Amino acid sequence: MPRKQPQVEPGASDPSSTSGAEKPSRGAAGAVQSVDRAVSVLESLARHGEAGVTEIAEELGVHKSTAFRLLGVLENRGLVGQAKERGKYYLAAGMLRLAGAAAVRLDISQEGGPVCRELADELGETVNIAVLDEDMAVNIMQARGAASVTAQNWLGRRTPLHATSSGKVLFAHQPSVIREGLLARTLPRYTEHTITGTTALRAELEAVAGQGFAVAVEELELGLAAVAAPARSHDGKVIGAISVSGPVYRLTEESRPALAKRVVAAAAELSRRMGHGL
Repeated sequence: MPRKQPQVEPGASDPSSTSGAEKPSRGAAGAVQSVDRAVSVLESLARHGEAGVTEIAEELGVHKSTAFRLLGVLENRGLVGQAKERGKYYLAAGMLRLAGAAAVRLDISQEGGPVCRELADELGETVNIAVLDEDMAVNIMQARGAASVTAQNWLGRRTPLHATSSGKVLFAHQPSVIREGLLARTLPRYTEHTITGTTALRAELEAVAGQGFAVAVEELELGLAAVAAPARSHDGKVIGAISVSGPVYRLTEESRPALAKRVVAAAAELSRRMGHGL
């Protein structure tokens, strides 16, 4: 059963915040309550398909004016729409945008599993798939080869874009406005090999975009090397990166060109699974 909220008439005080001592936290509490109610509105519309202001207000246990304000905000953000002739509200295309972003993560994780395992078995190293998470890369899939049994677990770990091979791939394929905005920041140095200068890093990213893969050698951690290539969706957009990582004494300078070729091939296979080129 949907949780009922106490009804508040227009102009009345919220019963949970009537004392003067509670006023400093009222804004934060009110914001959380508004978010909770907005989510409840979306869940209600998902269940019913469409509903009017009165129906939504009754289900949430709030005054019609409160429901109307919530719907107005959601409509302005493109998350709900209104059939003007009936006055009913429904979930709008903005929800598809949010759902699509979540679906991409689920799809690339599912489709990338066999690719990761095959590559890890073949090379004996750790293979990861990473996606962009704001200004970081997060690893959503991992497979370990026989030689990487004692390697650390990267699954779920957020890593910097400028100091990892997967991060560089994702960084290099961002829209220019976003890329330049990230380049303008002061970037942390993790080792003496981390590239932090704007000019040098811009040149590195241009090379990554041009050659189709990225290399990071002891830029995040001493002794660690990695090679990554981009995975694309059906429309050609880079939605992730697949990487192979291991100790520098195994991923040597001499072996990296052949390794990069194999990683690029694996990324192409993952892209094909995601609908690219079909």
